[in-house]
Amino acid sequence: MNSLAHGGDTSTVEVTNISAHGLWLLANGKEYFLSYEDFPWFQDQPVKKIFNVDEPSPGHFHWPDIDVDLTAAIIEHPDRFPLKAKGT
Repeated sequence: MNSLAHGGDTSTVEVTNISAHGLWLLANGKEYFLSYEDFPWFQDQPVKKIFNVDEPSPGHFHWPDIDVDLTAAIIEHPDRFPLKAKGT
């Protein structure tokens, strides 16, 4: 008797901390800090929405409740990617 494979891999991304200055994202063994200065979309959001993050492809992070998509490169070097929209 063969067993069917269980579901796909679980996400390896999670928000590990939120502070008055920003949030910490842990993805694939690497920790990123997202300051509210560089990523204003998160500043006034409920905790539940910030914690709801997934990684649809390697290095691409999506917050569906906030409609924010970021890549690891943008998080690591926000100065190279000027903001195109203002936080609400």
